[in-house]
Amino acid sequence: MPESVPDMPRLKITQLRSPIGGTHSQRETLRTLGLKRMRDVVVKEDRPEIRGMVRTVQHLVSVEEVE
Repeated sequence: MPESVPDMPRLKITQLRSPIGGTHSQRETLRTLGLKRMRDVVVKEDRPEIRGMVRTVQHLVSVEEVE
């Protein structure tokens, strides 16, 4: 029987603004996060890689910690 692993914190990421006029890298970062259009919401594990992607597009998204 597997040991119980504590749940990792999760981030709820909501796209609030359009990437039109942004750089190619910013558009690709949104796509990698799974955000395709405004008001899209994804929930991701709170890991350094995800935090870095969010930092790249911080002016386009809002982030909340959820359990």
